[in-house]
Order: sequence, then C-alpha cells, then structure tokens
Amino acid sequence: MEPDPKAFYVLSNLAEVVERVLAFLPTKALLRAACVCRLWRECSRRLLRTRQNFAWVSTAESCSSNNHALVQVLQEELEKVQVLPQMVFYIADAETFSGHEEHCRGQKKARRRNSKETAIALEKLLPKRCQVLGLVTPGTVVTPTGSRSGRPLEVEDGEAGFALLFPKIDGVKIQTFHFFKDPKSKVIDENQFAEAGLKNNPDLRVVLLFGYNTWKSGATRFLHQIVNRLNEKSIILAGGHVDSFTSLTSESNSQPAESCGVVGLTFSGPQIQSAAVLLDQDVVDEKTVEAAMQRLKAASIPERNTVGFMFACVGRGYQHYKTKRNLEADAFRKFFPSVPLFGFFGHGEIGCDRIVTGNFILRECNNVKDDLLHGYTTVVTLIHLG
Repeated sequence: MEPDPKAFYVLSNLAEVVERVLAFLPTKALLRAACVCRLWRECSRRLLRTRQNFAWVSTAESCSSNNHALVQVLQEELEKVQVLPQMVFYIADAETFSGHEEHCRGQKKARRRNSKETAIALEKLLPKRCQVLGLVTPGTVVTPTGSRSGRPLEVEDGEAGFALLFPKIDGVKIQTFHFFKDPKSKVIDENQFAEAGLKNNPDLRVVLLFGYNTWKSGATRFLHQIVNRLNEKSIILAGGHVDSFTSLTSESNSQPAESCGVVGLTFSGPQIQSAAVLLDQDVVDEKTVEAAMQRLKAASIPERNTVGFMFACVGRGYQHYKTKRNLEADAFRKFFPSVPLFGFFGHGEIGCDRIVTGNFILRECNNVKDDLLHGYTTVVTLIHLG
C-alpha cells in the first residue's frame, strides 16, 4: 500500500498540523520524532518549551529484582512522562536502597544492594545534562504517580521512594548545592554560596537543605553555621537530617569519604510563592494537626503547579499519634486536594512558620531570628512554581 501523497505533504510542510499530532506524544517519543526532519525537530522544540509543569514517579511497593523498586518504576514511567527533566530530586528508603551485607557460613559476604550502584543505575535512565540530587532516609512520604489528588502515603517502613522531575520553567531557576565540613578550614567558601544562588540573589525564594552524617563530631555546629546564614524571613527554609546523599551530579567528589555536611536545592524566581508550617511537639492529635494545616492554607498559595513537602521526625507518624496511621498526610490532603506531597522521616527537622508570596513577605523587624532546627516535629512546605 503506497502512502497518501496529500498526507505526506501535510506532515512535511504544515507546522500547525504536525504540532497538534506530536502534542500527543510523551517526551521520549517526541525526542525520537524530532530526528525525522527539520520541521518535526522545530515543532518538537516548541512543544517541549510549553511543557513546564513538573512530573513525578513514585513507588510504595517492594521489588523482586536486584534494583530498588524506584529504579524499575522510573524506567517504565519515563516512557510516558510529558516533561524533559533538567533537575531530578529523588528520595528512597535507606534500608532497601542501600541494602545490606549478609554473612554466609563460609564467611563470604553476599551483597544484596549497594547505594552507589543503585544511584548510578537510576541516573543512567535520565538525560545526560540533567542535574540530580538523591537522598536516602529512614522513611518516605509519597504521592501515587501521576495522581495529584491521590492519597499521599507515609511509608515509615519498607521499600518506597519518589523522583520529582522538574523541566526548564520560564522565570524559575533550580540549583543544587553542597557544603562539607573541611577539618582543615573553619571558614565556608563565599564563592560556593554565590555559585549556588545563596548569596547576592534577590530572586531567591526557597532553600531545601539536608544535613547528612549529622551524628559526627562538629556536624551539628556546621549545620548551624549554614542555617544561620540563610535565616531570613524573605526565604523559606525547610528540610531535615538524612542518612546520606547518594547522587549529586554537580559534585566534584573532592570531599573526603564519610564526611559530614549539607546538600540541598535552591528555588529562585520572582514568580515563586511559598509557605511553611511547623507542627511542634504540642501537635498530638487530628484536631491540632488540622489546625496547623489551616495555618498553611491561610497563606493562599495557588495549588496549580505547586508541590508539597513534609519533613517529619522518625518519632512521629504512627508511633506519635498511635490511634491513626497516615494522619499528617491525610490532613494535608484534606486542605490541599490537588497538591502532591512528598518527603521523608528523618532524625531532625529544619523550618518554621513562614510565608513568601508576591504580595506578602515577612521581613525582619528586629534582630531576633527564628528557631529553625528542631527535633520530634514535622515541617510542611508548599512551593508554587508559577
């Protein structure tokens, strides 16, 4: 059967028709279609520039393969997503992502998983120029893949994880940063702060920061140094203590092995709006949790193209509330029905009640700084990307 010459002419010459057809394709298929001819390449590029909503992949089920379930799910879902990720932020549970070594009778070690190998397998699935920040934590908070209104799950035990895929967004800049404690120097390099957008950046709106190996000597003091320099009411600060970081593609690998430090993401752009709320130790039941979420709701952050983060202490969750599982995540969904929620259970939290929007920014009125480092709390944050 010979091809229709009229259809061939239309698909070779009419950009409007080609774009309408290509718009149905997920990103990986669209990139393959861009190789057909110059017209299709130009149409594909225009379509990719319009796809500025973040996407995500998540899992809360164990995997029978040698890789973590997040690697398998990401491999499958990347064939379907409608974005070209330029920044990927993923979190997986420490126990099954890092794995363990089992001793056999012959004194040989049968390694189940290695966190670095798992991280490499995950990164190989992503575009070469994509920046990646990966963390492992005792527990995770995930929203089902592709369902903004799906019930977010607090996974305190078991195999779980998520990967947030951020495309290039007009007016928004997302950067990674890493500061590690150098025993030879007590001074933090100012150039690193500037390169990460943490200094001389009037558009800086949100900093997500995570301390790793914080049990080591001097680690807490080092974390205080970083946090205190960023403690301004014009910036949302949120995060916590994690077991380790497994991926940081901008890393020069110059830090010594088993060092301690801080990694994170900066979100800069005049259109970004954000708010955070702290659920302290006095929040002990469903009523007080919902009161905290109501404070966050009062910030009036738009829900479209907004992501929620929940950073909780390992001592909270079901152990804290006892009468009900998933209480904090369910309360979040009640007040924010179409905002996906992600996060982790860790060994310390960073954040406070704070609002940064286009119309309203809390600013310093005295020399008193907010207390940002906590234990046995939960920090919930909204980030609207415009």
